[in-house]
Amino acid sequence: MRSFSLRLLPLALLGLFSLGASCNNGQESSKRTGEPAAESKAGDKPGAPGDSSKSAKAGKIEKLDRIDSSALTEPERRTFIELANDVLSPCGEPVSVAVCVAESRACSACVPSARYLVRLVSDGYEKGELLELFAARFDPKKKLTIDISAAPVRGAPMAKVSIVEFSDFECPHCGAAHPVLSRVLEEFNGKVNLVFKQYPLDGHKNAAPAARAAVAAQAQNKFWELADLLFEHQRELSPDKIRELAKKAGLDMAKFDADLASPATQERVDRDKKDGAAVGVQGTPTLFIDGRAYKEGLQGLNKYLKEQLEL
Repeated sequence: MRSFSLRLLPLALLGLFSLGASCNNGQESSKRTGEPAAESKAGDKPGAPGDSSKSAKAGKIEKLDRIDSSALTEPERRTFIELANDVLSPCGEPVSVAVCVAESRACSACVPSARYLVRLVSDGYEKGELLELFAARFDPKKKLTIDISAAPVRGAPMAKVSIVEFSDFECPHCGAAHPVLSRVLEEFNGKVNLVFKQYPLDGHKNAAPAARAAVAAQAQNKFWELADLLFEHQRELSPDKIRELAKKAGLDMAKFDADLASPATQERVDRDKKDGAAVGVQGTPTLFIDGRAYKEGLQGLNKYLKEQLEL
């Protein structure tokens, strides 16, 4: 059984995913994705709990034949080798990634994690950013749980890779991400799915009514039909516009109105927001992929998903 089942989803979190920009209670942020919250202290590197110098091989490994680093410049290759010798195996062993790969240890994530380091170095991330991204993806200690048992899913329910999104229907960055995520599902047909969690921000006056409307639409198995329309018309949202879109989505309006006014609908939105707050969500959109906070921005999403499918 996959660890990110649609009942309880184990997640690892180190910072937030913001597509390079995010909505935060009506304000927009453009903080660089992957920017570390603080300088790492020696011996306290993200992704490298403990001291890898205590590994079975004390000497530095200079070459990893199983890892193609031919696209790197010589300075980049040296950076990669340094990092591979420094960060610990993603399977929790007290050995470095380099040792894990060189000794062909049983940890199936060692080679993928080394390849990930190569890509991050090639993509030009600074060392602090790179270590944070590596930790977000492979540190076994960063695990949380999000209940997605009632959340709508787009794509194959048992897809190999799951994306969980905390989103706000009035947030322009969520609106920009929505068609991109839809295209991703088409490209990875049957292999990737999207789980939607409500996170309407207080600064967006129509976000909460839209969230309740989407929950009411889900009661008629038309969540995604209405969600697509809400994002398409997010600049025009108002109570009347939301109701117009509900009609366009083909909803039974008598049931829709009843569900919209139901306390259970508001409780559902509140639960989603509580779930988000519990894992540190502060802005939207925030994404998690297979139990890991995704932090690379839209430009790295396809690469990340292809790598994830190989894990």
